[in-house]
Amino acid sequence: MMPARHLGWRAALISLLLLAALLMVWHFATLPQEGAASAAQDEYARLMGKSSGAAKRDGFPGLAQMGETIRKELANPFYDNGPNDKGIGIQLAYSLGRVGLGFAIAAVVAIPLGFLLGMSPLMQRALNPFIQILKPISPLAWMPLALYTIKDSSISGVFVIFICSVWPMLMNTAFGVASVRRDWLNVAKTLEVSSLRRAFLVILPAAAPTILTGMRISMGIAWLVIVAAEMLVGGTGIGYFVWNEWNNLSLTSVIFAILVIGVTGMVLDLIFARLQRLVTYVE
Repeated sequence: MMPARHLGWRAALISLLLLAALLMVWHFATLPQEGAASAAQDEYARLMGKSSGAAKRDGFPGLAQMGETIRKELANPFYDNGPNDKGIGIQLAYSLGRVGLGFAIAAVVAIPLGFLLGMSPLMQRALNPFIQILKPISPLAWMPLALYTIKDSSISGVFVIFICSVWPMLMNTAFGVASVRRDWLNVAKTLEVSSLRRAFLVILPAAAPTILTGMRISMGIAWLVIVAAEMLVGGTGIGYFVWNEWNNLSLTSVIFAILVIGVTGMVLDLIFARLQRLVTYVE
């Protein structure tokens, strides 16, 4: 079997090769067209009083355009020139703040309730119909109701994150608690350990990997939903940034924002994967 270190280096090399191939395809696919299209662009440039080399090329942006946009956006990511002109850093911070708050509230609700469901078959059967009805509802379907009752777009976004985050954490916590080995519980019972100590010293460490899995899934869903929610309500956030740049016909900025969303989601997932490894033990 290949050592883990060598496997990691080979995987990284393959990833770099795939990235290089993708960038090469992008470069050749967006090269300026020759012939009639080029002549038309030169004619357009002369009519606009510009040199022929300054004609604006339509279509998908090339790597040079993307590089210039990335350089410009990262040069000053925290500028604030008013409601509709904020840097990518500020917009990202708004989105992360909403996700963090909604996610934290969901964890406070879902994890204790998951413990209750996992430790009490009676409560699990009693609450299961409500969970099965509410769980399939799209989080964005709650947005009109949230806007009507809360009357604040930012808080409504936090509420939507709470709704989409609570179910994976709840279900995984209940499953993890219910799956704790009976031998460990019997030993705790034999030693006359109180219910509270048993929950914290026996059940929680055993169920922690499953709970972190639910939190990891919830964070991924929350980061997906916040982008769509901010597109709907506007104001601030990375989702609003994407929609605003599309309205400004800045396709390079839209692609840049998509890359930022992807990288941020990857970092969040890596954080929870690391936490999950820290609480996972080998018997």
